[in-house]
Amino acid sequence: MIAIERAQADDRAAIEDLLAANDLPREGLELAAATAVVARDEGGAQGIVGSAAIEPYGSVGLLRSVCVAPHLRGTGLGRRLVAEAEAVAASNGVDELFLLTETAGEWFPRLGYERVPRETAPALLKASPEFTTACPESAQLFRKRI
Repeated sequence: MIAIERAQADDRAAIEDLLAANDLPREGLELAAATAVVARDEGGAQGIVGSAAIEPYGSVGLLRSVCVAPHLRGTGLGRRLVAEAEAVAASNGVDELFLLTETAGEWFPRLGYERVPRETAPALLKASPEFTTACPESAQLFRKRI
């Protein structure tokens, strides 16, 4: 059984390992530590098999670190992680989420995210590590009101 729950402080290394194994950025992850969620393989040797996190910037947030272990892709786990991250965002006063991606531009619209011009991102997001160092200029920007 895969349980989705709020990440604990000692999950950080496992989250970073999962992101690194899937070529996703880890820069700035500490900004989202308090809002991270993980998919935990209860009883399995895999441990953390998915993650998602929110960098809150007032009423807007940056959805980041959405990752599912390759053997569980296509199972709906990514959708569950994003839904839980959105709930965490809403409980923290975020009503609009943005994300940058180079690899999942076809997937996020299925979850209600719309592609928007990168220059339309709020200034606080443009100053985040995701915008300034982690994601190249070629990354697509998506937005969703929650």
